[in-house]
Amino acid sequence: MAYANTKLKLNTGQEIPAVGFGTWQDKDAQEDAVLEALKAGYRHIDTARIYGTEPAVGRAIKASGIPREEIFIVTKLWNNSHGVDDVEKACDASLKDLGVSEIDLYLMHWPSPFKSGDSMFPKDGDGNTLVGDTDYIDTYKAMEKLVKNGKCRAIGVSNFSKAELERLLKETTIVPAAHQIELHPYLAQHSFDDFHKSKGIHVTQYSPFGNQNEIYDKGKSMGKLIDDPVLNDIGKKYGKSGAQVALAWGIAKGHTVIPKSKTPARIRANLEGDFKLDPADVKKIDTLDKKMRFNNPSKSFKWNFYADLDGA
Repeated sequence: MAYANTKLKLNTGQEIPAVGFGTWQDKDAQEDAVLEALKAGYRHIDTARIYGTEPAVGRAIKASGIPREEIFIVTKLWNNSHGVDDVEKACDASLKDLGVSEIDLYLMHWPSPFKSGDSMFPKDGDGNTLVGDTDYIDTYKAMEKLVKNGKCRAIGVSNFSKAELERLLKETTIVPAAHQIELHPYLAQHSFDDFHKSKGIHVTQYSPFGNQNEIYDKGKSMGKLIDDPVLNDIGKKYGKSGAQVALAWGIAKGHTVIPKSKTPARIRANLEGDFKLDPADVKKIDTLDKKMRFNNPSKSFKWNFYADLDGA
């Protein structure tokens, strides 16, 4: 199996493998899928408290026999644990489920707080989300302590707007090592990408295949990104699929990409999306941008996400 095994550098000095294995959805299939991914050569696993997949990831890592230090683990703080006194407890729970003593990169999953407590999606009697009142600045400051006490090697954020990120940079001490956002050729966010580069913040692309995920209602009425003729025509030149070209484009931009699959052949194929595109092909893919965002839970989370970004 041919792949470049590209590694990218975070502002902490850590190296992160360019292709990560995403574990959102299909909770019961994840232990086998993660083990398959590790056997195939993945060394970057992305999970989150809300996915419910941390225990499966932990079991798969243990079963693989691969030394812990060779695997880059990313997990995320969920919205119901934004309270200053809840952050470390949530991190401890993730550490326990993953079976590790340190998280390589710990992200705040969303800037929006829910009511603190055991319920992941706290609701009132009418089914409306119960929001919390903790400022994401205070949540992040609590996360900074996890770096100081050695529980996390790096911290970052996910799903922030530019204004939210600018405020975070102004009011906290540790520059986020990474920002995980929806980004793909149909939502390229070129200027937002440049902003991250200017601040030394690494970008991880979730949903790198755009509307491939059936959960996204917004993308159902249009053709699949991975079937885009431009991506597939470029792919023919390299003996690659449109999906693999979409991943290579992200890597060419200096991003990590976190495709997900539970199918062994596709798990391996996604890793082979780590190859070098000619600069002219990268530019051609840049022109596919439709400012098309597929994931926006603003209504259900009671927070106006991405207010100043493309595809809001």
